Amino acid sequence: MAQTPDIIYTKVDEAPELARASLEPIIRAFAAPAGISMETRDISLAGRVLAVFADHLTEQQRVSDDLAALGELVKTPDANVIKLPNISASVPQLVATIKELQSQGYALPDYPEEPETDAERDAKARYDSVKGSAVNPVLREGNSDRRSAKAVKAYAQANPHRMGEWSSDSKTHVASMSGNDFYANEKSDTISAAQAGAAKITFTGADGAETVLKDGLSYLEGEVVDATFMSAKALRKFIAAEIASTAPDVLFSVHLKATMMKVSDPIIFGHFVSVFLEDFIAKHGAKLDALGWNPNSGIGDLEARIAGDADLEADLAATLKARPGMYMVNSDRGISNLHVPSDVIIDASMPSVIKAGGKGWGPDGEPADTKCCIPDNCYAGVYDETINYFKETGKLDVTTCGAVSNVGLMAQKAEEYGSHPTTFEAPADGTIRIVLASGDVLHEHAVEAGDIWRSSTAKKAPILDWIKLGIARFKATGAGAFWLDANRAHDAELIKYVEPALKEAGIEIPIMAPREATRFSFETMRAGKDCVTITGNVLRDYLTDLFPILELGTSAKMLSIVKLMQGGGLFETGAGGSAPKHVEQVTEENHLRWDSLGEFCALGESFNFLAEEKGRSKAGVLGAAVDAATQQLLDNNDSPQHRVGQNDTRTSHYWFARYWAEALAAQGDDAELAAHFGPVAKALAENEAKILAELKADEGKPADMGGYYHADPAKVAAIMRPSATLNAIIG
Repeated sequence: MAQTPDIIYTKVDEAPELARASLEPIIRAFAAPAGISMETRDISLAGRVLAVFADHLTEQQRVSDDLAALGELVKTPDANVIKLPNISASVPQLVATIKELQSQGYALPDYPEEPETDAERDAKARYDSVKGSAVNPVLREGNSDRRSAKAVKAYAQANPHRMGEWSSDSKTHVASMSGNDFYANEKSDTISAAQAGAAKITFTGADGAETVLKDGLSYLEGEVVDATFMSAKALRKFIAAEIASTAPDVLFSVHLKATMMKVSDPIIFGHFVSVFLEDFIAKHGAKLDALGWNPNSGIGDLEARIAGDADLEADLAATLKARPGMYMVNSDRGISNLHVPSDVIIDASMPSVIKAGGKGWGPDGEPADTKCCIPDNCYAGVYDETINYFKETGKLDVTTCGAVSNVGLMAQKAEEYGSHPTTFEAPADGTIRIVLASGDVLHEHAVEAGDIWRSSTAKKAPILDWIKLGIARFKATGAGAFWLDANRAHDAELIKYVEPALKEAGIEIPIMAPREATRFSFETMRAGKDCVTITGNVLRDYLTDLFPILELGTSAKMLSIVKLMQGGGLFETGAGGSAPKHVEQVTEENHLRWDSLGEFCALGESFNFLAEEKGRSKAGVLGAAVDAATQQLLDNNDSPQHRVGQNDTRTSHYWFARYWAEALAAQGDDAELAAHFGPVAKALAENEAKILAELKADEGKPADMGGYYHADPAKVAAIMRPSATLNAIIG
C-alpha cells in the first residue's frame, strides 16, 4: 500500500487554482529539504465530472476519483489536507463545464434536465452527484474552528478597509415569509434505541398510492432527524407581494445559496424568476417551453436562448423595465441578481450590502437602498438584526473592533447542508413521510404539488464533539454564545445535548436565539472584545463570511481549521466567491489579484499539525517561518492589489518565498534548514529587480489559459510562473 503523503494540496477551479499553480511549486521546494512529502488531488468541477464518466473516455483521458479517495483519507488519523475553495456548481456552471470538455475532445453526454431514457437518467444522476456542494460534505469529517490569525487582524486594524456610511432612515431591509416556510413547518426528533436502523421517505398521493422517494436510509441512536417543507403557493404569494411593494428608489433582490443548497434553492430561485417575469412567461410560455428554458436557470440563460428573436427580446426588455430596479451582480455587463443562480450566494451578497452601508448596485451603476428577500426565517433574522443594528449605531470601526470567530457543527453532513439526497419537490398533493423499519412514522407533512420538502440529520458524535470544541474556544476567547433558537424544532433537540454537557463541564455559556446572538456579538466586538459564535452548519457558513467581511474586508483571509474526528487535519483557505471576476481580469490583462493569505495561514497550521501530532520537528520550524513571512508580507503591504502595475498574486508569492527563506535562514532551531535556505534567501534578494521584471513582463496583455473550467496546465504554468530566474532559484 502506498504511503500517505505528509501533506495533500488540492487542485480546484478559477482564481484559487491559478494561484495554486504559482504557490504550490514554492511550497514543494521549501518542504522537500525538511523531508516533507506533498501530493496534489483534483477536486475541481471538471475533474469531478471526468471521474464519474470514466467509461465514456479513452484510457489516456481517464482520471482517478480523487474526491472519493480523499473522502476515505479524512476518516483516518493520517489526513493532512489543505483545501482550497472549489466551485459548488449550479446547473449553468455544470453545463458550461460539460461543453468545454466536449470541445476538448471528451465524449461526455449532454446534461439532460428532463431525462426521458435510461441512459439520460443515468447521465443526470452522475452529473447531479458532482453539482452543488459535492465536495465539502465528503471532506468535512470534523467540526469547524474558523478565526482570523492575529497578524491578519492586526493588519486590518492598522490598515482599515473602506466601510459605507449607514443612515438611520435607510430603506434597506430584509423581507421574509410570514409563515409556511422551512422554519414554521419544521419537525425534529432524536432517534431512540428502538427507532435506530433502516428508514425510508415515502410520498402518498390523494389516490392512496405510495411511492418511495428515498430508500436505504439508516439512523443511529442519538441522531437528530428533521423534516420540513416550504409551501410553493405561499412562496409565490410572498414574492409577488414584495415585488409590488418595492419603492421606486429601492432595488429588488433575492439572497439564497443555489450552489450549496443544490436542490431546494435553485427551485426557490426559479420561483423568483418566474414571478418576476410572470407577464412575459404567460404571453410566450409555449415558445419558451420549445426553447427548453427553465426559470431555475435564470434570466441569463433566457437571454441566450432568445437571442436573435427581436419580438421576444423586446418583450423581455419591456417586462424588466416595468418591474422594480434590480440589484446587480455586474452593472456594466447587465448581469442582475436573477441572471445566474450561482451568482446568488447569500453569505457573500448580504455582507457586501451591509459593508457598503446598506447599498446595492443598481442597473444604472449607482448604489441604492435595497430590499433583500430571504424567504425562509431560519436565518433571515440574523441579517435583519444586523441591518437594524447598523441603522441604530452607524458603521463599524474596524480599527478598534474585536474579532468574531466561529465553531461550527458540520461534521458528517450535519444539518441542512447534508440534505441534498433527501430534498424533493412534491410531485402532487399528498403526504410525505419518514417511515422507520418498524413501520412507525417518524415525521409526516401534508404537501401540495410543487412544495419543497427536505429532511436533514445531525449525528450524536459530531454534536458532542462540536460542544466540546465550543467550550474550548469559549475558554480561550472569553465571550460567546451557542446560537440556538428554543422555538425552532431542530435547535430545541440540540439544546437537549448542550445544557447537560455545559453542566458536566462546569461552565456557563449563554444559549441565544440567532437574532439576539447577532446583537450580542456586534456589541461585544464594538466594545473591542473578542467573541466566539458556536453555531450549526448553515450559520457557520454565513457568519464566517459576514463578520470577516466587516472586520477584514474579505473572508478569504480567515484561518479555517477542521479538526477531523479521527485525528487528522483539514485546513481550509477561505472563500472563493469573487474568483470569476479575478479570472476575467487575467484573461483580459494578465493580472491576478487573488490574495493567498488564507493559503499561507492554512499552510502554517498544516506544518504545525505535522510537528505537534506526528513529531516532525522540521515541520514546526517551517510553520514558524511561514508565520513570520506572513507577518512581514502584511507589514510591507506586499499583498495583491487591483490594477496592472501594482502587486499581483505572482509578485506576492515572490515576496512570501523570500521572507520565508529569510526567516528559515535566520532561525536557530534547525541548523540544517538554516544552511540550506541561506543561499536561497540571498539569491532571492540579489535578483529582486530581475524577478519582478520577469513576473510583470506580460502584464496588460490578454492571457490564454486554454480553458476556463479545464485549463491547459502548460499554459497556466506559463502565465503563473513567468520568471525563469525565480523558477531556477526555487527549483
